[in-house]
Amino acid sequence: MGKVLLIIILILVLAIILTISVIGFMAYRKAKEVTNTVKSYSNALFGTENPLEGMKRVEMEGSQVPKSVSGATHLYLPQIMRDFPEFHLDEMKSRVENVLVSYLRSIDEANATLLTEGMDELKAELSMRINMNRDRGVKENYQRINVHQTEIYQYRKTAGRCSVVFQTSVEYLHFVEKAGKIVEGRDDLKTQSKYNIELVYIQDRETVENIGESGLGLNCPNCGAPLESLGAKVCRYCDTPVVEFNIKTWGFSSVKEV
Repeated sequence: MGKVLLIIILILVLAIILTISVIGFMAYRKAKEVTNTVKSYSNALFGTENPLEGMKRVEMEGSQVPKSVSGATHLYLPQIMRDFPEFHLDEMKSRVENVLVSYLRSIDEANATLLTEGMDELKAELSMRINMNRDRGVKENYQRINVHQTEIYQYRKTAGRCSVVFQTSVEYLHFVEKAGKIVEGRDDLKTQSKYNIELVYIQDRETVENIGESGLGLNCPNCGAPLESLGAKVCRYCDTPVVEFNIKTWGFSSVKEV
């Protein structure tokens, strides 16, 4: 009786071992099928059987491709040239790119005076961003800046205001440090981005002030009497209407990432 019981126990143990082996083999085959499927899809998508390596490769390749700009230069430039014959596209593009690069470098060095040119509203916005970073105790870095393309994006005309919006694609290393440690972004992977830079036709206050200080004479075309102010519309001596002396120039009002 004892031998029979022992045989039964051995049979049960062998059955359990066999069952576990079969289940393990089936699980192994299933896992291998899943692994092969993952490798197959990864190879098809990324060109490598390792999906993590493939995703890193895609991320790296994506960081090399410049953002496309929504260029409408061919559409708006003829309109701008009709309104402003002195408008020089290449010169304006160069100014736009210089402003963008100096804007980013100002943030990088926390020094708003590095901005090459800009209206008061742009300077105020830049100073506010620098102060916010300072209050947060962080250093925002823009390094290895490289501009790809600049085109006219919009031309806006409203009562008393004309503006040309340029769109520029640019790449850089962008990361934020706090206490010497990177808390945002990466310092080993380029960022591709684009910006809208608005150029506004405004009164050139500096030129007007310089003319006033230099004592340059402005005279009535009828009687020759001196005009008392740059904005005079009527000669006070003979009541002859005069064209308002209005000196204007293009100034940058905003730089926005899009």
